[in-house]
Amino acid sequence: MKIKTFVKDCRLISVLLIFAVISCCRPAYSSYTDTIEINGISLFYAAEGCGKPVILLHGNGGSHNDLETTTRQLAQSGYMVYALDSRGQGANAPLNEYHYKDMAADVYAFIKAKGLEKPAVFGFSDGGIIALQLEVMYPGTLGAIVTGGANIFVEGALVPSFEQEFLSQKNPSPLTLMMMHEPAMTPEDMAGISAPALIMAGENDLIRREHTFLIGESIPGAVVKIIPGEDHGSYICNSPLLGGLILDFFQSIGY
Repeated sequence: MKIKTFVKDCRLISVLLIFAVISCCRPAYSSYTDTIEINGISLFYAAEGCGKPVILLHGNGGSHNDLETTTRQLAQSGYMVYALDSRGQGANAPLNEYHYKDMAADVYAFIKAKGLEKPAVFGFSDGGIIALQLEVMYPGTLGAIVTGGANIFVEGALVPSFEQEFLSQKNPSPLTLMMMHEPAMTPEDMAGISAPALIMAGENDLIRREHTFLIGESIPGAVVKIIPGEDHGSYICNSPLLGGLILDFFQSIGY
């Protein structure tokens, strides 16, 4: 009886040891919010999941809350998701001046501080601009880029009915002022991006369809997708449609 009990105990210990090794090798699923001090500012972010890293960037004046549905979808599909509040927005203290290059530098600093290896980045509108600007400023940083409703310059990028009204605003806020004069990237800048890219816009977007195709056709191997029946943010802000589009793209590139 003692011998049988000993063998049984040994088998149980072996099973527990194997389980412990597997558990240690598998990243732990986590969900939390925190702030990080980078580039002289405090940056708020929400994190959820485990696995390959994905950074989500909201649009002008928004916050990580706009992408909660996408965060949950990606996290539950095996990714470690970091949804950032861009500088001066969301839970961060407002600023008197904003520039896309500063925001791109913030995301780059976040990536380095967290030790992320070639993360994928999705950016909506301003967030898409930031993602593209980051890869232009720091080539080879990203493992994949997905944008929704992004532009790389201002004049001629917006649909005429919106452009005239938008650019004629008086006393714009600091965030609006940035959008009126930035970004200032070029198709040649896009040609230097080597990360797999999915460039999206709604069928009824504020960004001209030609401009969306200009971005996508300038990035080597990029995919351009126009989402039928959707506007600038209807398929993005807490819409399950976005998560599916991102996951399909990740699967297609093996990310």
